[in-house]
Amino acid sequence: MTLDPFYPIFDRTHWLPRVLPLGVKLVQLRIKDKTEDVVRADIRTAKQLCADANCTLVINDYWQIALDEGCDFIHLGQEDMDTADMAAIKQAGLRIGISTHDDAELERALSHAPDYIALGPVYPTILKKMKWYEQGLDRVTEWKKRIGDIPLVGIGGMSVDRAKGVFDAGADIVSVVTDITLNPAPESRATEWIKATR
Repeated sequence: MTLDPFYPIFDRTHWLPRVLPLGVKLVQLRIKDKTEDVVRADIRTAKQLCADANCTLVINDYWQIALDEGCDFIHLGQEDMDTADMAAIKQAGLRIGISTHDDAELERALSHAPDYIALGPVYPTILKKMKWYEQGLDRVTEWKKRIGDIPLVGIGGMSVDRAKGVFDAGADIVSVVTDITLNPAPESRATEWIKATR
């Protein structure tokens, strides 16, 4: 299955009715610091909204809830993999994307035959404090050569203006968070992204 080249990430389901009608076809729900009941309710709602819009939904971290709710795609960071039951995830047939930042993490991710590899931050990011400096476009090119046909997601500090350079460097998909969610006109910005990535 080919994944859409535009991959926005949202922290709550209330964003989806705003962007799905614009033509978003790949989205991640990354909920932080909420109770399990809230997470489960949001995942359940997001699953239905995305199904209605023919959009691929990726659940960040909460693999067990995603499995319980019949979702089919999860994203795990390296720390998430420390506690996730990778065997159960594979046995359930869940597709999986994995974050990477250095050589050791890439090798670890590849050992799980992921459905995509994410590399970040490509540019400096304000989303969260990270121990890694910006990776840069050369690293994007290097990662793509190493992973071959596995889709490569570039994430971190993304803007519409930077997207072409990231694709030219080898990324198959560009993921964005704050450039939409902190924009004063998020729907307009999402529309710009769709035009820039297709």
